[in-house]
Amino acid sequence: MMKKKKLLLILALILTTAISGILIGRLSVGIVNAEGEGYEELKIFTEVLSIVKRNYVEDVKIKDMIYGAIKGMLNSLDPHSGFMPPEAYKEMQVDTKGEFGGVGIQIGVKEGALTVIAPIEDTPADKAGIKAGDKIIKISGESTRDMSLHDAVGKMRGQKGTAVVLTIMREGWKETKDFTIVRDIIKVKSVKAKVLEDKIGHVKINQFQEKTASDLDSALSKILKEGATSLILDLRNNPGGLLNSAVEVSGQFLPPGKVVVFIKGRTGERTDYRTQNEGAVEPIEEKHKALRTMPMIVLVNQGSASASEIVAGALKDWNRAVVLGVQTFGKGSVQSVIPLSDGSGLRLTTARYYTPKGISIQSTGIVPDIVVKLEQKGNGKEHPVVREKDLERHLKNDQSDEKTKEPEEMAPIEISEKDDVQLQRAIDLLKSWKVLKELPKAS
Repeated sequence: MMKKKKLLLILALILTTAISGILIGRLSVGIVNAEGEGYEELKIFTEVLSIVKRNYVEDVKIKDMIYGAIKGMLNSLDPHSGFMPPEAYKEMQVDTKGEFGGVGIQIGVKEGALTVIAPIEDTPADKAGIKAGDKIIKISGESTRDMSLHDAVGKMRGQKGTAVVLTIMREGWKETKDFTIVRDIIKVKSVKAKVLEDKIGHVKINQFQEKTASDLDSALSKILKEGATSLILDLRNNPGGLLNSAVEVSGQFLPPGKVVVFIKGRTGERTDYRTQNEGAVEPIEEKHKALRTMPMIVLVNQGSASASEIVAGALKDWNRAVVLGVQTFGKGSVQSVIPLSDGSGLRLTTARYYTPKGISIQSTGIVPDIVVKLEQKGNGKEHPVVREKDLERHLKNDQSDEKTKEPEEMAPIEISEKDDVQLQRAIDLLKSWKVLKELPKAS
């Protein structure tokens, strides 16, 4: 029997094969009373269970039927709620380490089909030629029709060196194609940094892991020593991750005590997440003083989700940085992971999160201050953009009616740095920023 209260792991995540974003918190879980309001229908469930057990043509395991029923129940909710058998629950707990066995893709459901949101750079799926927008028709010969995202993730995960076959349908193809992908240990380096022209620091965060904040601190120290005087924080194609990490990252650019994000659950009760209070940290270093004042641009795109949107939204709302790129993914819901007595778990959407100004980005995303679309030059290929609003059963934005249907966007899948117009526009803007700042005042 479930204890009356349990410690829950609350996740702010985009469903991916790469990472789940986690917010630690507590929820009160009441014991379910089968005689209580709304549970009369359980009599039908037990009646069907009994009939199947006695009359089905083959012997069936009660546990398998109950697991199947729970999966179906959770699958009727939003795309981020689901049931995790014990094996899947264990895997979820290690995801945030940034290392796991698998193929390396982010997935969602669009128009009833399991769809690739994006492959992770330099992973087996990326090297095999899997592209964003691809429809996964089968996994090792098993149809993905009516398959939950959690089951699909589990089937693509596995030990290093083992193979999985993905049957893919791509826009423009007349028939499917099989991709045999050998699983590997997916190690996603969360932070990369270098100094570009004109002393412009370029920091790329690939996802928010346990050590991302400390890795970022080291990367920022490095580029400051190399003379960086302005900064580009690149959150493009970052699927999210740990909420605590997003708050810590935001705290490196914002003053102490600032709200980074707040959440509201079913009751409307608000919980704030802030940068560290002044008294809780050591005296501020000169490095951090510079980081809180230097010219800064945040790059985002349709692949920037969840924790990425939290950081971008906080820096935008506090006027700390200019956000440049295209509208983000729009993952603005919070999931609670509830451990069950047999080692399995529920991933249940329990709240929405909001930017410091109280803006919900659920299904709408962060709108950049400066919109710059990324276009491939020459004979570059494009793929359909997949966002939260494209996923089946997504939660509606409680501040928007979502009645307008936007035309389907296309985005390039292969781009070189010299053709990266978003990055080049950010560089030009920071150059102009420096020139304007140094202009002599009229006398």
